[in-house]
Amino acid sequence: TNGLDHVEVDKIRDSGMMLAHCPGELSSVALAESAMMFILVLAHDYGNARQNFAAGKYYYPPGRELVGLSLGIVGFGASGQQLARRAKPFGLRIAAVDVRPFDQTLMDDLGVVELAKPDGLDRLLADADFVSLHLHLNSETHHIMSARRLGLMKPTACLINVARGPLVDEAALHQRLIDGKLGGAGLDVFESEPPNADLPAYRLANVFTTPHLAGPTDLVSQCRSVFCAKN
Repeated sequence: TNGLDHVEVDKIRDSGMMLAHCPGELSSVALAESAMMFILVLAHDYGNARQNFAAGKYYYPPGRELVGLSLGIVGFGASGQQLARRAKPFGLRIAAVDVRPFDQTLMDDLGVVELAKPDGLDRLLADADFVSLHLHLNSETHHIMSARRLGLMKPTACLINVARGPLVDEAALHQRLIDGKLGGAGLDVFESEPPNADLPAYRLANVFTTPHLAGPTDLVSQCRSVFCAKN
């Protein structure tokens, strides 16, 4: 596993069993690709476009080009960096938040114009057209996207979560989406899994959901197996 939030670490260690985990970089590309997929379908209003195709309505809705729009990456570890690497060629203006400093050469290579400390998160949320979460889940990050922080986002901005569901106050997110106070969401993870797929928010044309499959691709599963064997 990449995270230990759903593992009884103390019980396992107290039993005398060895406990190990696979490093996040093994799934970082897969997670970044899924986040980039969500950005693209949200920008081009794919949900409404698909409905219009089925109804025989053509040439609408117009999408938004990504050039010049801003992407805020919350958590700049392996998957956050891989997302920046993929977002840069699309012309997105990239900012990130992390507790750690990073070398300026890396920032320049990934096209990151600003790397803020956690106290800069509110400002990043207010500025971003897309916010993508790439954090581990712990007591400090639980509901880091609270109702207050969701309220800081532009009404046209979109939230993407391929990390852990409880990073987001899901009820608050759903209400803002239903009220039209967010531009959309791309969600691969949920507070309770499996979630209730019949909830009104999941039926919106600007909400895209996948069943927690962003990480375990074919290549990731192979790499994890090899890593476990070597470990």
